[in-house]
Amino acid sequence: MIGPSSQISKILLTLLFLLIIFYVFMDVELYLRVHNYAIDRNYHINDSTQSTLLPAPTNLASDLSSTPKSPTVLKEPSYEDYTWISCDINPLCHITVKAILLDHTNHYLFAPLATIFDNIIGFSRSTFITPNMISFFHVGVACVSGKLVSSDSLGYRRLGVLLFQIRTFLDDLDGHVARVRKNIRGERSEIGTSGYYVDGLCDGLGCIALLLGIFFYLKNNPPRRGYSIIPMTDAKTPETAIIPKMKATTRKVAKNVISFTGQLLLSSTAWNRYIAVYQNMLERNDVSNTQYQCQNYVFKSTWFFCVAWMWRIVNVHALLHCVLLSIFCDKLWDFLKAIRCSGYIILLVAICLTEMHILEAQNYIFNSTTCSNISL
Repeated sequence: MIGPSSQISKILLTLLFLLIIFYVFMDVELYLRVHNYAIDRNYHINDSTQSTLLPAPTNLASDLSSTPKSPTVLKEPSYEDYTWISCDINPLCHITVKAILLDHTNHYLFAPLATIFDNIIGFSRSTFITPNMISFFHVGVACVSGKLVSSDSLGYRRLGVLLFQIRTFLDDLDGHVARVRKNIRGERSEIGTSGYYVDGLCDGLGCIALLLGIFFYLKNNPPRRGYSIIPMTDAKTPETAIIPKMKATTRKVAKNVISFTGQLLLSSTAWNRYIAVYQNMLERNDVSNTQYQCQNYVFKSTWFFCVAWMWRIVNVHALLHCVLLSIFCDKLWDFLKAIRCSGYIILLVAICLTEMHILEAQNYIFNSTTCSNISL
């Protein structure tokens, strides 16, 4: 299926299947962690932990309509007190909006690996190496990866896939180093900072390098459209013969690559917008006590988890993982054809559902005096 050796193919498919099972297991654990434990929104390490209120009950309207009473402050169990894995590498400890919207590979694999790597090497303690230097370095890694992906050799293309995943790991590493230096726990986007724009620029350049590699590979090795059986009248040849149909043209290759590029742009733009909107809506602290309870209620709602999980599988990083897998399995052209139109449909459905949830959640938290008129 993915190479000349069926044994190697079986091993790789087994590893992929186990990885998917691991992701599903971690998603279940994430859901239980969000619903059963307190959400700590003091992301700066030196901040004192504030008391956490339970989510607003659905009958809060009757409580607020009567004479004001002293709010009952209940301390929810802390996940850090129950987990046996150190929160330094446990992706379920410091849950943020961005963490829930992050793709599985970055959240469950590369983020803990970046922490372990930094603890050993000490980039965050270095006065010479900066997060921006790591960002610019992984652009170079992406360029080498793109060159290998354009190769005629399947072995070189697979090496290019591995290099691009190293680039993705370095992308996690620069974010980790930046957050450690600012004493920030968990995944967060520091929107508006210079590092945010530098990281976005470097990510974009890395994607361009990969897409150019994909284009030049398909241009130099255009896939055939199929085979046909035609009659042969020459006496020296059999009566029928199987000959290949015309190869796909460069124009058709460019259309599929451009279509996928558009999906990456749409997914990246929407995903970054929703991270910013949800961070501002659910993690802001300049709110009243009632609004704070409503924020927690929305954060723990099943609908928000479903919307966030949807973006875990359609965000730009997840799409890149899929195209890299198709390159590794030598099914690149099949993947690009399959996702050419369906990818836009899936993204538009995700965007519509997310916009609906944002409007309803914002009205629930900030425009409703009771925080109980809308079922989330």
